[in-house]
Amino acid sequence: MKIKVLIIDDSALIRSILTEIVRTQADMEVVGVAPDPLVARELIKQTNPDVLTLDVEMPKMDGLDFLEKLMRLRPMPVIMVSSLTERGSEITMRALELGAVDFVTKPKLSIQSGMLEYAQVIAEKIRAASKAKLKARVSSAAMASKQTATTLPSLRNPLISSEKLIIIGASTGGTEAIKSFLMQMPADCPGILITQHMPEGFTKSFAKRLDGLCKISVLEAQGGERILPGYAYIAPGHSHLLLARSGANYVTELSNADPVNRHRPAVDVLFRSAAKCAGKNAVGVILTGMGKDGAEGMLEMKNSGAYNFAQDEASCVVFGMPREAIAAGAVDDIVALNEMPAKVLQYLEEQGGRALRV
Repeated sequence: MKIKVLIIDDSALIRSILTEIVRTQADMEVVGVAPDPLVARELIKQTNPDVLTLDVEMPKMDGLDFLEKLMRLRPMPVIMVSSLTERGSEITMRALELGAVDFVTKPKLSIQSGMLEYAQVIAEKIRAASKAKLKARVSSAAMASKQTATTLPSLRNPLISSEKLIIIGASTGGTEAIKSFLMQMPADCPGILITQHMPEGFTKSFAKRLDGLCKISVLEAQGGERILPGYAYIAPGHSHLLLARSGANYVTELSNADPVNRHRPAVDVLFRSAAKCAGKNAVGVILTGMGKDGAEGMLEMKNSGAYNFAQDEASCVVFGMPREAIAAGAVDDIVALNEMPAKVLQYLEEQGGRALRV
């Protein structure tokens, strides 16, 4: 059975390019194209698509309004098509909160050639979306309540926060998973480094959004920052994020080296740097995402003494990266997303207690 795709975009050029990309894939077919959500609504009833691609900004009905109604009345996998602008990134972050599985960006220059270069990425995102687990849509009131998630208690041993690090990697579905994780972190938690597959510009909006929701400070890494307790540093969309040392301190480092696993930033790059610089002082966390980025780097972390957690299949949007890490023998504990923050801090507390007794 082919994956049935419905394309919704007010640009005839983008509709044409996306149609061409989908039709060149042997396992997909375009079952309809729509210039706006009103036309799309009828096509959804007629064609029963497996995946929608949805423009963020459209006439007649805003993409977000349509997405919210869709996820409430007829949930299905949606990939947002977003412009590379500050407004586009902020709207996309909101779309992911509303239940969109993933997003792709429209290139700034030469839209046609740029989109064709993304053909493989777009096809992979559609495949992943077709298999994604959709979360039940919650009401606006419930979502507002969720935004004030319970923060875990402060660590009993303050030395843990200055000596240990939490290293996180994620991809598809990761923005919401990372938000869930960080919102439970107490203000004195160990420093956190994060690589989430996301384009340049979007990581800044992502960090800013999280910073306003969390007890800890969340920022887009600039490179050269001393890693402090109570702070999370997110890899910028244009560079790999690495852990480095400067004297006795851990610091962030950025690299414009070639993509790894077709990604820059790449989770493997961050995990390998943690294995090299932090060893047993690091805790690895691999969250929802398609592909295998992070599996090899996490194994290096484990071999260097780190303890690693993977999100379980039931709570993943896409159980790709965690599955690959587990298969590689890189994972010590498999945990549901809602239990992950407490499990990580519990492990760190136990390690701190043993250190004090020695």
